Amino acid sequence: MNPDPGSLAYDAWYGSMGVNMTAEDPWHLLIRRELDLARDLTDKRILEIGCGRGGFACWLATRSPTPREIVAVDYSGVAVDSARAHAEAAGINKVTWQTGDIQAIDHADATFDTVFSCETIEHVPDPPKAVRELGRVLKPGGRLFLTTPNYLGPMGLYRAYLRLRGRRFTEIGQPINQFTFLPRTLSWILRAGLRPEIIRGEGHYLLAPGSEPRRLRWLDLELLKWLALHALIVARKPGNSRSP
Repeated sequence: MNPDPGSLAYDAWYGSMGVNMTAEDPWHLLIRRELDLARDLTDKRILEIGCGRGGFACWLATRSPTPREIVAVDYSGVAVDSARAHAEAAGINKVTWQTGDIQAIDHADATFDTVFSCETIEHVPDPPKAVRELGRVLKPGGRLFLTTPNYLGPMGLYRAYLRLRGRRFTEIGQPINQFTFLPRTLSWILRAGLRPEIIRGEGHYLLAPGSEPRRLRWLDLELLKWLALHALIVARKPGNSRSP
């Protein structure tokens, strides 16, 4: 069987990067501020899909109270191998590392108490299908933490500018870069049968030709969350879990 071209592309992309073991990216910090350790982690079965090089899964594995089980999945075998190696080097053995596709998750319905997906659905061919899969494997009463870029602000205008100039926008060179924005992501959550509990947005950037985007933290206001680049939705699956 020939290797999947998409997987090969991400293998090459991850192969050029190091491992982020601090889980301090803007989207991880958004989750960490909203995470209820007792509710979301204590004796829970946890899935992180799109785990990349494993930094956030390793961070979860070192929290107290302790999760019952953490399954970390990524489309790239190179990313998973790197994550596993660094977890072993750090003495972290509570994570099961797997390769898999967020659009067809290889786990049964209602398997996990808490599901995390960080900056992933914008990099797959069918984001709504990915969100439905996240809801499918979540147990009734469980919570999904989903982050994705929100291109309603200046970065979205920059994407439009590049398109007018005949140039392709990428997020640090990733092969697929869907145009996601917060209301659209919210609609996918609702259509998957999940109930949003928390909607957060942070990250406003000043863009200037020839320079790196400069973050304007004083604009991180609740009123402006719909225009912020980094978006988080925490949603619950209706019902009560019948599993212990």
